[in-house]
Amino acid sequence: MTETEWQIVALSLRVSGVAILLALPLAFALAWLLARGRFPGKVLLDALVHLPLVLPPVVTGWMLLLAFGANGPAGRFLAETLGLTFMFRWTGAALAAAVMALPLMVRAMRLSIEAVDRRLEGAARTLGAGPWRTFFTVTLPLTMPGVLAGLVLGFARSIGEFGATITFVSNIPGETQTLPLAIYAALQVPGSEGAVTRLAVISVLLSLAALVASEMLARRSGRGGGHVL
Repeated sequence: MTETEWQIVALSLRVSGVAILLALPLAFALAWLLARGRFPGKVLLDALVHLPLVLPPVVTGWMLLLAFGANGPAGRFLAETLGLTFMFRWTGAALAAAVMALPLMVRAMRLSIEAVDRRLEGAARTLGAGPWRTFFTVTLPLTMPGVLAGLVLGFARSIGEFGATITFVSNIPGETQTLPLAIYAALQVPGSEGAVTRLAVISVLLSLAALVASEMLARRSGRGGGHVL
């Protein structure tokens, strides 16, 4: 592999890692609400969370552009208050990947939370544990395999993100050009079959490893091998 190809792989890993860390708190909070919450509009919230799975990725990227672009409300606010910009930056690629990975992460975590035996939490409380202690000593350890499965699954989805990223932050070498975008760009250049093959093989290996790890973690969560997809 060339130095440029290694840089593409490194950028892809960086974008995917930041994406799942960015999505983790929101994904767990949404999973908890959907698993344990009882409130009006729960069905609508569930639909909104999973909307990126059924929307064309280009539409998701366009919506991110409207919200987080230079003239978007969220983009303008973050730029003025935190100096954080997303347009044509790797941070924008990470944001797009986080949005696309969020539904899969929420689904995996929700299934794990729903699988927790509520009687164990009740027993902890009868022994004097408060709500937060019960959460950190009983609930969270029991849901951790599902949380980790969601992280790995989100990572796999982030590695393969294309449509929303190229719409939101374009395809800039060294800045936003992740593996899928690099493969797309190489396909437009005659005689670059070797580079396409190398990058495609790396993409397959990374995604396959993430899916296998997610399945193993899902089996450990006690759901009898239930799938999260």
